[in-house]
Amino acid sequence: MAGNDITGEAPQTKKTAVLVLGCPQVPVQTSVALYLVDKLSGAGIAPTIAGNKAAITLLVLADPKRHYLKEVTDLDRAVAQISEKKRDFDLCFVFIHNDAGVSYAATMAAISKAKIFPVIYGEHWEEMAAQITFPCTKIAAKAVHNPMPLKKVIDEVAPTWAA
Repeated sequence: MAGNDITGEAPQTKKTAVLVLGCPQVPVQTSVALYLVDKLSGAGIAPTIAGNKAAITLLVLADPKRHYLKEVTDLDRAVAQISEKKRDFDLCFVFIHNDAGVSYAATMAAISKAKIFPVIYGEHWEEMAAQITFPCTKIAAKAVHNPMPLKKVIDEVAPTWAA
C-alpha cells in the first residue's frame, strides 16, 4: 500500500495564493511582499509571485537562495493563464499604489475565483482605496518608506485567510 492514503480520505490540497506586483516605485513593496510570502507560507498556503521584471528582480536579489520565494512568474503570463482558466488561486493579493494597481485588482476580481485582498499603500492610499468598489478585503495604510503600518494591517487580516 505504499503511496496510498490508508484513511480512505482524499489527501488535503494545499491552499494557494498569488501576489500581484507592479512597478516597485514605492519602497515598501519589496519588504512587504517578502513579509507576506513568509506569513502565507507559515499558514500552510503556497504563495506565487506574479510581477513585472523590476519587481521580480528586486525580490530575487533580496532572497537569492530562495528561502521565501518558491514560485515566481511574469505578471502578464499569470493573468493570461487565469483568464484562460488554465490556472487559478484561492487567494489573491494585489499590491496597489496607483491606478494601474486598481485596474489589476479589478481584473483579478473579474477573472479569478480567488478571494481578493488589495494591498494599498503609498502617498495616495486613501484615494486608491476609495476607487475599489468590488467585493474584497482591503489591506490599506499610508506606507511609503516605513512598512510597519502595512504590516500591522496584514497581521490583523491574516486570520481571514483560513476562512
